[in-house]
Amino acid sequence: MTVELVLFLILALIAVATALGMLLSRNSVYSALFLVLNFATVAVFYLLLGAPFIAMAQVTVYAGAIMVLFLFVIMLLGTNVLPASNVLPWQKWLAGGLAGILAVEGVYLLLVRARPTASITQPDAAINTMDSLRQMGMALFNQYLLPFEATSILLLVAMVGAIVLTKKEKGAQR
Repeated sequence: MTVELVLFLILALIAVATALGMLLSRNSVYSALFLVLNFATVAVFYLLLGAPFIAMAQVTVYAGAIMVLFLFVIMLLGTNVLPASNVLPWQKWLAGGLAGILAVEGVYLLLVRARPTASITQPDAAINTMDSLRQMGMALFNQYLLPFEATSILLLVAMVGAIVLTKKEKGAQR
């Protein structure tokens, strides 16, 4: 076992544990802090892959700005613990269907579109042209479509969750 493999396995364990901690935590502040730790772990993954720009963008944008905003809203509204909620009968079916569609898309992207076409080479550090940024954007929306969509779904769910947490019942305001 190499050092990189051991580090990857440790980071993978931390990433899965923090993701489960975020999902299973009943306290919204703890859940947001688990998400910050998960974002930091993903940034270290990017560093291991040799992408320091993406790692710093991950830390700055996600772990920094967005999570500070979420924690500010949570602290401002004072909804630290999730109340017991009533689940509508159709919500489980809709969630299952959407999860199935995402799983099928993920399998499609992994099996059909994730075929390596060339060897991976170390990028030149001196290339800072508009073409390299265009290539990065094309790679982000072509080759890395599944992680990009998963991140956008995660942010959308977090935003909807913050709205649901702050929503007051109609009779509770009086």
